[in-house]
Amino acid sequence: MFPLGTVLFPHGVLPLHVFEPRYRMMTERCLADDATFGVVLIERGSEVGGNDQRFDVGTAARILQAGRLEDGRYVLMTVGEQRVRVQEWLPDDPYPRANVVPLSDHADDDAGAALPDLAADLRRLLELRAQLGEPVPGVEVALPDDPVHASFEACALAALGPLDGQRLLELDDAGQRLRDLSSLVRDEVAVLEFRLGE
Repeated sequence: MFPLGTVLFPHGVLPLHVFEPRYRMMTERCLADDATFGVVLIERGSEVGGNDQRFDVGTAARILQAGRLEDGRYVLMTVGEQRVRVQEWLPDDPYPRANVVPLSDHADDDAGAALPDLAADLRRLLELRAQLGEPVPGVEVALPDDPVHASFEACALAALGPLDGQRLLELDDAGQRLRDLSSLVRDEVAVLEFRLGE
């Protein structure tokens, strides 16, 4: 398990700089066994040194690319694969570990109806952030037709605060995730338009 100050969604990409010895060891095991590791949001505490409190819903991640630096640090490119729930935290020896179960997602027949409006709102959000000089991903906003997949990609693109992201990650219903995300995106667009005097 890799507790972080950020939320990773399935299908989302997460670059990591691994410098703590315990996470170097975890990285080496994942690379040797082609294993996944869990990313969970830290509820309270720090990413470095342990003694943190963690949320119990996170995402299993797979290492896509790994580079090892001369001093033993790793630079990783990872991708989220599936939501997981921690059933039991195990001792953090030699690194944070837990027993987890995969979580399933569902979507009603009309869950995808809001995708065109959400895509347009996301484009506007990224445009406004760029006008404010904030870093934005250089990608075209084109959400997949599958509402579950689309909900995760849209959440990753929106790059909301960690607590909003965690609340969306914990939802099992992709339609509800899309509706809640749409509301959050529209609220942020309104704030950014106000800041820019538009």
